[in-house]
Amino acid sequence: MKVNAIIEELRKLEAQGKKMFLTSSFQTHSIPLLHIVSKSKVDIPVYCLNTGFLFPETLAFRDEIANRLSLDLITFSSSTPKHQQRDANGNFFFTSNPDYCCHLNKVEPTERLLREYDIWVNGVRADQNLNRRNMTTYQAAKFGTERFHPMLDWTGKAIFDYIKEHDIPKHPLDAQGYQSIGCIPCTRKTDLSDPRAARWFGLSKTECGLHTELTEK
Repeated sequence: MKVNAIIEELRKLEAQGKKMFLTSSFQTHSIPLLHIVSKSKVDIPVYCLNTGFLFPETLAFRDEIANRLSLDLITFSSSTPKHQQRDANGNFFFTSNPDYCCHLNKVEPTERLLREYDIWVNGVRADQNLNRRNMTTYQAAKFGTERFHPMLDWTGKAIFDYIKEHDIPKHPLDAQGYQSIGCIPCTRKTDLSDPRAARWFGLSKTECGLHTELTEK
């Protein structure tokens, strides 16, 4: 969707009385959607999922962007305390069961939001991986909620052209060689052409569950 179409769609949903929320990882490629939403003047809260394992640079960048764009920013997290997120050997689940770690720290908290809202706006793009390539602009989610993917047909080039045009700052870790930034234990630098390869390196895992478990087939 083009920028004006996204803005018109958000305003239409608001006029219909739809209760919307937006989630953002506050990576560089996430900021154009936040910028577009800020231009729309639609009353929509922006949720940042703090897993407790985020880079401090991400948290600082989040606050910088929220202030710059005057976002209604809400931080949320897992209801399971970290001392209960360890296996029988005392190791955090991200070392022995990363899928379960993601479920506790990402899927479960977002499920709580889905029970409260009608529309979940998020910035997934079809060019990011095979799973997202098969998504549609509107898609059913759990608990009767609907997902809205306004950036689905945007490419990486379109994202960075928008960033350049609007002089949007970049995540500080970009300059250090990080192409896809998530939790500290599961993110690494990579020279590979696929930015998503930087996440859960060496595993077949490509998604945290937000865009698989929370999508109705």
